[in-house]
Amino acid sequence: MTADEQIAATNWYSVTSQLDTHGWVILPGLLDDAACDALSALYGPGDLFRSHVVMQRHGFGRGEYRYFSYPLPPLVEALRAALYPQMAPIANRWHERMGNPVRFPASDAAFIDRCHAAGQTRPTPLLLQYGPGDYNCLHQDLYGEHVFPLQAVVLLSAPGEDFDGGELVLTEQRPRMQNRVAVIPVRKGDAVVFAVNRRPVQGARGDYQVKLRHGVSALRSGHRHTLGIIFHDAA
Repeated sequence: MTADEQIAATNWYSVTSQLDTHGWVILPGLLDDAACDALSALYGPGDLFRSHVVMQRHGFGRGEYRYFSYPLPPLVEALRAALYPQMAPIANRWHERMGNPVRFPASDAAFIDRCHAAGQTRPTPLLLQYGPGDYNCLHQDLYGEHVFPLQAVVLLSAPGEDFDGGELVLTEQRPRMQNRVAVIPVRKGDAVVFAVNRRPVQGARGDYQVKLRHGVSALRSGHRHTLGIIFHDAA
């Protein structure tokens, strides 16, 4: 089964329920080992990428990442195009619950057109690379006025084999409460879908908003590659 077939066959009712409850959900085995290895092998200088960021230079952590150029590699484009229409109804319902008037079109292409019309023309899907001692500080991937409230990451390396440490970490800032932390247990080929910035939570007096950040804990050994799929382009 291809990745887009697996996305279509996913129980999105269950995915929606978990996103509403936790702000994140794992899509297990979205990519097989061969696809993971092929994507990891793309990392390096070349025309595939528009930008190279060394995290330590900017205070982002340690490690590095590269943003893809357009046209995106076929698998990356296919993943973004297949995931987006499943997530758009969730995003629209979240915005409705949070009192945000913005609604999202049904297709990835239509949303990218909206971003480009507003000057957000730089693609944001990226590959990240970590080595021993590398980590990613807690952050949010916000690149302009138009922000799609969900994003996905796919782990391309095998924990316990290719690397140790390097856990995906999410924090949730709740009103008048201490922050909640989640360490996400992913395996090679798993995707994690999570909130980019804010999400609604059902409270005793109706919905309220919580703010999320994500990062990666320090690697103890080995090397870790990740594919990030962000649905809004950058200004």
